[in-house]
Amino acid sequence: MKITLEICTYILVMAGVTYLIRVTPFVLFRKNIKNRFIQSMLHYMPYAVLSAMVIPGVFSSTGSVLTASAGLAVACLLAFLNRSLIIVALGASAAAYITGLIINFL
Repeated sequence: MKITLEICTYILVMAGVTYLIRVTPFVLFRKNIKNRFIQSMLHYMPYAVLSAMVIPGVFSSTGSVLTASAGLAVACLLAFLNRSLIIVALGASAAAYITGLIINFL
């Protein structure tokens, strides 16, 4: 019974902290932000955070930095060419796989 109460307490505390983090910007910034620098920073923030979360995983996903780099390069190229997400993912996977085959063949 004590363990269940502790787990419920932990869940409630985590829910409260998560809620506070999400609601604080709405409480602090009720008016539109007119500063161009802050607008620009807020516009690019999701891309920067996503990159910071994904890039380390890319380089640890394969057994070789070379295959991961090839996949990342192809993914960046296809994304730059405005290809769909599935094409980018399949192209990056194929590039990493083919690079791995070439490395193992040599």
